[in-house]
Amino acid sequence: MYEAILMMGGLGLGIGACLAVASKVFYVYVDPLVEAVEGALPGANCGGCGLPGCSANALAIVTGKTTPGSCVAGGPDIGEAIAKIMGVSFEAREPDISRPGCTYGVEKADIKYIYDGLSDCRAAVLFSGGMKVCNIGCIGLGSCEKACMFGAISMSKDGLPVVDKKLCTGCGACERVCPKRIITLSSVTRRILHEYTTEDCTTPCQRSCPAGIDIREYIRQIELKDYHRAVQIIKERNPFPTVVGRICPRPCELNCRRNYVDEPVAINYLKRFTSDYEKESGERILPYKAPPTGRKLAVIGGGAEGLSAAFFSARLGHEAVVFEASEKLGGLLRSAIASNRLPLEVLDWDIEGILEMGVTARTGVLLGRDYTVSSLLSEGYEAVFVATGGWDSRLARGMSTAPGEEIPGCSLLIDFIKNGIDVNFKSGGGVPFGKDVVIAGGGKLAIEAAEICRKLGAESVTIMFRESKDDIRFKEIDFDAKELEGVNVIFRSGIVRIFGEDNELKQLEYVDLDSLNMKTIPSSRLIMASARFPELIFRKMKTGATEETGQTKIYWEGSETCKQPALKNETGLFADGDVLSDFSGAIKAIGAGRMAAASIHKMMHGDPVTLPEKVLTFESVIQDVATVENINKNLRQIMPLSSVKELYKGSETEKGFTEEMAGREAARCLKCGLICYEKSGFPQEAGAVSNV
Repeated sequence: MYEAILMMGGLGLGIGACLAVASKVFYVYVDPLVEAVEGALPGANCGGCGLPGCSANALAIVTGKTTPGSCVAGGPDIGEAIAKIMGVSFEAREPDISRPGCTYGVEKADIKYIYDGLSDCRAAVLFSGGMKVCNIGCIGLGSCEKACMFGAISMSKDGLPVVDKKLCTGCGACERVCPKRIITLSSVTRRILHEYTTEDCTTPCQRSCPAGIDIREYIRQIELKDYHRAVQIIKERNPFPTVVGRICPRPCELNCRRNYVDEPVAINYLKRFTSDYEKESGERILPYKAPPTGRKLAVIGGGAEGLSAAFFSARLGHEAVVFEASEKLGGLLRSAIASNRLPLEVLDWDIEGILEMGVTARTGVLLGRDYTVSSLLSEGYEAVFVATGGWDSRLARGMSTAPGEEIPGCSLLIDFIKNGIDVNFKSGGGVPFGKDVVIAGGGKLAIEAAEICRKLGAESVTIMFRESKDDIRFKEIDFDAKELEGVNVIFRSGIVRIFGEDNELKQLEYVDLDSLNMKTIPSSRLIMASARFPELIFRKMKTGATEETGQTKIYWEGSETCKQPALKNETGLFADGDVLSDFSGAIKAIGAGRMAAASIHKMMHGDPVTLPEKVLTFESVIQDVATVENINKNLRQIMPLSSVKELYKGSETEKGFTEEMAGREAARCLKCGLICYEKSGFPQEAGAVSNV
């Protein structure tokens, strides 16, 4: 008996010792922060966050791989609680919702494809590439429906997913399993930031529109007589629908597929019809906006681009304030277009809509006189965007064109040559000249400016050209001439950023366009060979006190906005595609304003200001059609015009469509997709079946 007790006791001691050793060897440290975050999560382990359970989500939150508001089952209260545990601020998260991106399902197609033995969209794509008529179209096997954990997706009889918005939590499970990105997460923020890619089902008119308006959908809503929804769709990408409906050059109509049959759909006249419907109703129709972010930004310039940038920034949830030198907003839209084409009351109606979106305007204030970039940054503006317009805009405002009054330390070459010497330097007035001068571009005129700068006391003068020495346009320039003695000439270079303190420019960063290496040089004065200041976004880098006086200084940087998709590989200011004067059309300025708002939003959130890999450009190789079949000819509606007598009394040249005319014109739309329309146009007999 004693032996048994001793044996059991020894065995217990041995096991205890082993467990003690094992506890040291196999000890797993649990971060108390992860534990606290996991405790705040609901413990549903639903997977809606895209991770396998709440433990994994807690770890991802603590390590910065996801945000405190990533739990779709918990709501904002849990997000705020987690943010408090983490010691970070919680910014209201706009809810996402799934959004199908295909409108023409397999059930409507002339040719049916049966995926024998396959029940998953991903398997169909891996096996055969999926649907053969359209490489982008929905396969229709319902993988998204099976993946949804909340029962928010069902497959319609047309073979397309339908989302129940009340049940959708925006978890993204459907997006993750869709092999063709037919169904994606959508929100106001995502839609504003989105640039069309070759993976999107876009129409020819939509691809041609500089603002990227969903033309097919707003015309469909007009046909359904839902004019309220049509206006909302237009304002998703265009805050000036009533204006643009009168003055747009209509590049969309040049690419309308009805050109293959008879005449293009009167796309712009239909835009005018819906916007006039809103105006005449007296009821303002506004698009959706994201929750307030608490971030404040300033837009300098109240023309089409500046107001558009402010409008989209307000929709992104930011507090946007426009500073305009004139007494009224509108820029060239107000001063350069005849009233019989664009009555001022029409312009004012659209501008009032922008202000009602939450944009604040301060008119009659001039940059450099009433405020500076530095003063705005010191007042709490997180970003300052410059959209002052080109030479025509400045003359229309009646502004002085003295150099350096708009951007700290920056002048336009045309100002410098025209009146900079007499007004600002010889008379001792104007802005400080500085010792390090950089001249960007200008050809032979840059050589003349460099000589003037040296005579005026500049210690260092640098000329920067984007071209190589052999390719520069002005072949007759002698770079060994006496005028260039002591002048540093840098070829194949593009300015990327400028840096300064308070109201002084200190240095600039440029890229070697051949090696793509970045370099920084001192610069107290930047003279630019352009008819407008570049569209720069200024941000505060830090605030510090000087050793000499102890006064607080604002240290800032100015960087360019995102390039246009067609020239996304260009870099540096004044690259190909950059606007060197005013925009050639208001619709282009509106598109640039949205891209500026997207760039500012990304910068403020620390995201890279880049375009997606497969961004859509005019050079992109995409599916398309060269003919359409089985479409009856149906000529477009003729816009009624005012008589000479009516014009004399102040009427508009074009009167606009009636509701009946708009309905008939909307019915002419082929409801295009990437390649789909009412009939596929393929030679096979309708109803043919193909096994895959």
